[in-house]
Amino acid sequence: MADKSDVTLPLSISAGIHIGVIIILALGVDFSHKPEPMQQVSAPAVKAVMVDQQKVANQVEKLKQEKRDTERREQERQAELERKAQEATKAREREQAQIKQLEQERKQQEVETQKANEATKLAQVKQQQEKAKAVQAETERKLKEQERKVSEEAAQKAVEKRKVEEAAAAKAEAVAAKAETDRKLKEDAERKKKAEAERKQKEDAANKLKDEAERKQKAEAARKQKADAEAKARAQQEQEMADALAAEQTALSQTMSKQVQSEMGKYQAMIKSTIQRNLVVDESMRGKTCTVSVRLASDGFVISSQTQGGDPNVCRAAKAAILKAGKLPVSPDPAVYNLMKEINLIVEPTF
Repeated sequence: MADKSDVTLPLSISAGIHIGVIIILALGVDFSHKPEPMQQVSAPAVKAVMVDQQKVANQVEKLKQEKRDTERREQERQAELERKAQEATKAREREQAQIKQLEQERKQQEVETQKANEATKLAQVKQQQEKAKAVQAETERKLKEQERKVSEEAAQKAVEKRKVEEAAAAKAEAVAAKAETDRKLKEDAERKKKAEAERKQKEDAANKLKDEAERKQKAEAARKQKADAEAKARAQQEQEMADALAAEQTALSQTMSKQVQSEMGKYQAMIKSTIQRNLVVDESMRGKTCTVSVRLASDGFVISSQTQGGDPNVCRAAKAAILKAGKLPVSPDPAVYNLMKEINLIVEPTF
């Protein structure tokens, strides 16, 4: 509606101006005088009337041409408006498509946000469940620890009772043993008296044989003395050579032993440090120790570990720390490894 009013107003103004011009021209004729008698119209007068009519015709044609031009411009303007309207429609369609795409993306983002929130809730629930399991495990551990203490107390009482019974049995056995000993002593005294008489007889015979043997021994001793002197000289020479070689071997062995001991000390310290890093301690372990026997592969892999004695809590923590480490430091020197492939360590928690 606004477009049509914009066109109608200029056309109305233009038509009004042209009509006004025609009326003015028409009013230019003087109607106040009475008509004069007809006279013969001369040629110039006819010519003037014709000229005026030609002007009017020209003016009318001009107005028609202006109207046609106005209509043509209006058509062109309408075509331009339609083109702009089509472009605006296409722009609105593109905008609607973009809005639809953005709405889809927003919905997708909402879905992803909802999934993320659900995943977070699930993780929180899982964490709470794990925490509850840990609390339950700790409660069960404490119950087992109490049961173990009760069992140990019962075992201790049983041991003490057994010791009392064993002491009574030992006392009874001691009385019986004393009686048996007295009997055996009496029998031994009689056997010794009889044996002494037999010994004296055998001793006399033996003395005779001994005198003969001594004579033979003196002769043999003289012969051996000469041979011993020769052997002694040879042995002394061999001993001197052996002593020199042994001294050299001892010095070399001491040097190597010091090196091996130093290397062993270094790797034992490294192994203890590794265990300490993985050791989970609590206040109940303060001042307590555990001896652990460990077998190691050549690459440090822990083949086995056994506790040899000590505080049970420290021993459990030590075995767990060794298992967690998996590998322990070992020396690349075969001699050091052979001495350390089975080692005993004293684990003492540090605070």
